[in-house]
Amino acid sequence: MRIVTAKREDASLIADAILAAVGDDIVEHLAGDRHTRDDVHGIFARLAASDDTQYSYLNSRIALDDSGSPMGVCVSYDGADLKRLRRPFFKEANEILGWGMTDEEIENVPGETDSDEFYLDTLMVLPEYRRRGVAGALIADAARKAEAAGKPLGLLCDTDNDNARHLYDKSGFRAVGLRPFAGHDMTHMQLTPAIPSNP
Repeated sequence: MRIVTAKREDASLIADAILAAVGDDIVEHLAGDRHTRDDVHGIFARLAASDDTQYSYLNSRIALDDSGSPMGVCVSYDGADLKRLRRPFFKEANEILGWGMTDEEIENVPGETDSDEFYLDTLMVLPEYRRRGVAGALIADAARKAEAAGKPLGLLCDTDNDNARHLYDKSGFRAVGLRPFAGHDMTHMQLTPAIPSNP
């Protein structure tokens, strides 16, 4: 296995990872009554193909098997950049999904992270590669980026996602509180700047 920075042409795979990470309920909420899952996927694919968004291919790392096929995806970035990086998402949501949010409303949306942590936004391992250490390797890779930034690695975990919570606990993350995301509270977890072993 090797882990590489994604390329622009990986945008659809990154969008797949984002939709898998946020879950069907949030995807349906984003789509609303007038749009489809494909519409939401298209938004995230465009954001992933851009240079300056939170979901950019430049913030994404891909685990590849020995033949070069993707095994998993991880999106992470410095939390200090979140407000700037997420503006294109709200622009897309306003234009494509018809949200109609004002600049002031966008500015006041609570952040999933903040300036004192490096944020693990998205982690997905393709089904055929699960239970082979891919998630642990991607977490360790993100932890190295966090350590280089001198910050803990943070993430949000759905309180009902026992499998994800087990993975993060095993990787050395610790719950540090609750944080709102997409209308409900998530467990905020952090890994202090020490690179985890692969679970």
